[in-house]
Amino acid sequence: MADAKDFLFEIGTEEMPSAPLNNAVKQLGTMIAKGLDEAGLAHGEVRVISSPRRLAALVANVATATDEVHEVKRGPAANIAFDADGNATKAAQGFARKCGVAAEDLVRREDTDGREYVFAEKNIPSAPATPILTSLCEKTIAGLQWPNYRSQRWGHEHATFVRPVRWICCLLGEDVVPVSFADVTSGNTTRGHRVLGPGDHVVASPAVYEQVLEDAGVLSAERRREAILAGIAEVEAARPGCHVDTPKKVFEEVINLCEWPTVLVGTFDEEFLKVPHEIICESMLTNQRYFPIYDGEGKLTREFVVVSNSKPENAERVIDGNERVVRARLDDAKFFYEEDLKISLDEFRERLAKVAFQEKLGSVLAKSERIEQLALAIAREAHLGAHLAADAARAAHLCKADLVSNAVVEFTSQQGVMGGYYAIAMGENDGVAHAIRDHYRPRFAGDELPEGTAGCIVACADKLDTIAGIFAIGEPPTGSSDPYALRRAAIGIINILRDRLPIDPTSLIDFALELYSEQGIEFDAAEVAQQVRDFFHGRLVSMARDEKVPADTVAAVSAVHIIAPSVFFARCAALDEARKNDAETFDNLATAYARAAHISKPELGVEYDRSLMGEVELELADASEAAQTAVDAALAAEDYPAAFAALAALRAPIDRFFDEVMVMDKDEQLRDNRLKLLNRFEAVFSGIANIGELARKK
Repeated sequence: MADAKDFLFEIGTEEMPSAPLNNAVKQLGTMIAKGLDEAGLAHGEVRVISSPRRLAALVANVATATDEVHEVKRGPAANIAFDADGNATKAAQGFARKCGVAAEDLVRREDTDGREYVFAEKNIPSAPATPILTSLCEKTIAGLQWPNYRSQRWGHEHATFVRPVRWICCLLGEDVVPVSFADVTSGNTTRGHRVLGPGDHVVASPAVYEQVLEDAGVLSAERRREAILAGIAEVEAARPGCHVDTPKKVFEEVINLCEWPTVLVGTFDEEFLKVPHEIICESMLTNQRYFPIYDGEGKLTREFVVVSNSKPENAERVIDGNERVVRARLDDAKFFYEEDLKISLDEFRERLAKVAFQEKLGSVLAKSERIEQLALAIAREAHLGAHLAADAARAAHLCKADLVSNAVVEFTSQQGVMGGYYAIAMGENDGVAHAIRDHYRPRFAGDELPEGTAGCIVACADKLDTIAGIFAIGEPPTGSSDPYALRRAAIGIINILRDRLPIDPTSLIDFALELYSEQGIEFDAAEVAQQVRDFFHGRLVSMARDEKVPADTVAAVSAVHIIAPSVFFARCAALDEARKNDAETFDNLATAYARAAHISKPELGVEYDRSLMGEVELELADASEAAQTAVDAALAAEDYPAAFAALAALRAPIDRFFDEVMVMDKDEQLRDNRLKLLNRFEAVFSGIANIGELARKK
C-alpha cells in the first residue's frame, strides 16, 4: 500500500466572470476525481475552492504511487482455445486481445472443477503519482469547458482559457508537481488579494492552503457567502421590519465578484423615490449589483447594500464612491422616466409600426391589433361583463406601447411594468393599468399569475397570438429548440385558464389563426389548428405527469383530447380519486372496456334490437342507457366525480354479460346485435375518458 499525501492544484487567473466560474467549479471536482480513479491513484475527498482569481482542487490522501496489480482472468476451456496441433483458435485470440496479452502468453492449467482452461496473467507494476498528476492537471486545464463564453489567448501562446492564466500552484504534500500551460509553470506559491495581500505567498503544503489564502485576504466561496449573509442579517437587525432584496442570480454573482467581502450600506437622494421603484432597483441590481432595502410596508427606502471587496476600515471611502456612482445611474433612470411621461401611450403605440414582431408576421403594432381582438373574444367566451371586457380591450390596445419608451429600451425586463405606470399617469383606470403591467405573467415556472381578470385575458391573448403565428409559419418548437419560448407561453395560458378563466381554448385557437389569415399569412388553417391543439394537449399531459398524476389516469383522460385545462385536470383528479376509493371496480371495468373495444365493430352503430336480447343483454342495455343519462347530466353540471360514479355502475352488468353471453355467436343477426350493444356500452365512456387505458400493463 503506497503512502498518501494531500494534493493541491490551483489555477490562478485574471478575474473570471461569475457564470463561467460557477460552471468550471462544477466540472473541476468531477474531472480530478475521475482522472485519479482511472489512473488507479487512491484518494480521499475532493474539494473545490474558488474565487474570482482562482480555481483550485484540494484532494485528501492521494496515494504517492499506484498499487502493483497482478491480474488473472480465466478464458475458454483449453480444448476450445487450442486446436489438435496446439495452435490458438479464434476463441483464444479474442480472449487474449480482450485481456491485452498475446495468445502465445496464455497459460494452460486445471481449475477447481477439474477441467483445463487457459488463463491470462498480467502484471501491472506500481507507477509514481507525480507524472500521473502532471498529465492529469494539464489535461484538466485544457479540458475545462466555457459554454457561452469565448476563451482568450494571450502573449504568443495558442492555448486558451476563459481569462489569462497567471500562475499555477500544484503540490503533492510538500513537493511541487510540475505542470505547464500557456508558458506558465507550476510552483509552490499562490497570490493573495490584489490590495489586502498582493504578491506571491508560499504554500508549504496543501494542508495550509486555505489559511495562506485567508492571511492574504482571500476567502473561499462558502466563507464569502456566509460573510455576506451575516452582514445582511446585521443590516436588517439594525432596521426592524426592513428587508434586503437579494435576488438569487445577482447574489450568486456578488459572491464571485469579491475575495474579501464587507457588507456596507449607502444611501441615495430622496428625489429618486418618486421614480418607479422597479427601474431604480433594476438599475442598482443590474448595473452595480447593489441590493435594495425595503421597509416593513414593502416600500423602497433610500438605503441600499453594497458588498465591498475590502476590509471594514475602508468603508467610508467605499461608500462615498458607490453613492456617487449610484447617483449617476439613478439620474439616468429618472431622466428616462420623466421624458417618457411627456409622450402618451397612444403615441408610443403608433411607433410600434416600425418595430418588427417577427420577420414573417409583421410589426408589433399588427400584433397589438390582433391581441385586442383576441382579448374581446376571450371575454365573450368567458361570459364576462361589458365593463371588464372594455378594460381588457383597452389594456390590450396599449399593452405593447411601452416597448418603445426610453425606460424600457434601457431596462428591457420592465416592459409592461412601465406601461402600467404610464397608463396611470395618462388617467387610465387601475384595471387597465394593472392588466398592462401583468400581461407578461407568468414569465417562468412558479411566477405569479396576473392580478386581475383583465390582466389574465390580455396575457392569454398575447401568448396565444404568438403561438398561433409561429405555428402558422411552420416554425413550431422541436425536441431541442424552442426559440420563441412557445412551451412556456402554452404553460402560462394553461395555468391562467385552469385557475382563473375556466374556458376551452379550441375556438380561440381558430380565431387567432383567422386573424393571421386576414393579415395575409398563407397556411392550411385546419392543419395548423390541429397542430396547435395537439401542442396544448401535449403540455397538459406533461404538466399532469409533473404533478404526479398516475400515467394511466392521464392517458385515460387525454385519450378524449380535451384541451380545456380546468376540465382536463378536474377529470384527472376525479378519476384518480374514484380509483383510490374503489380500485377493484375500476380495474375490472377497465379490463371489460378494453375487451369490448377489442372486439367491437364501430361501423355497425349503436342501434340494437331489444327483441333479440336475453335477460343479461337487456340488463346491460338498460344500465348503459341509465349511465349515459347520468353521465350527460354530470358533465353538464361539471360534476366529474358523479360522472365516474355513473361509469362504475356499469361494472356488474358488463362482467355478467361477458360471463354469460357468447358475443361471437354463429347466428350473424345475434352476433351483430350484441356487437351493437357493446358499441353502445363503449359510447357511454366516449365523452369522458378511455377507461381501457387503465388496463394496460405497467
